[in-house]
Amino acid sequence: RLTNTQSAFGAEYDSLSDMVAFGLAPALLAYEWALTEMRSVGLAVAFIYVAGAALRLARFNTQIGKIDKKWFIGLASPAAAGVVAGIVWAFSDFGIKGTNMSFLVALIVALAGALMVSNIKYYSFKDLDLKWRVPFVAILVVVLAFAVVFSDPPRILLLIFLAYAASGPVQYLLQ
Repeated sequence: RLTNTQSAFGAEYDSLSDMVAFGLAPALLAYEWALTEMRSVGLAVAFIYVAGAALRLARFNTQIGKIDKKWFIGLASPAAAGVVAGIVWAFSDFGIKGTNMSFLVALIVALAGALMVSNIKYYSFKDLDLKWRVPFVAILVVVLAFAVVFSDPPRILLLIFLAYAASGPVQYLLQ
């Protein structure tokens, strides 16, 4: 994008890398950490997540230029991956074994997969204009946000991703 050398091949390759990074990797991580003892149910849950990510990315690619850039339709795959990987990171950091939480992890992974293919709108943050002068207060808020995240990265990042994942359904219910 920086060199203005976009191509159809690049767009497809980007989607493939997103599918591996935000679809397959989080599902494998959750499966290995918590879902293996659930056997076929664990595999089904991981598949739901992977299929949701694939469908989400395909839908996103077909909607480029057709919908309002201010909103994503369905939970974005990086946010869903943040929820799944964040659960593994945060609870592993506490020394909790995934097999002790397999039902909860299965529920969250399946829900993340379903939210990716839902018609629920999520704010995309694409309308933020950061090309102009940024007020000092905004810079201070960003520095404070980094300080809060660095105080306990596994749990703070998990809370951020969970809040974003919940924001769509909450907004949908309020409307």
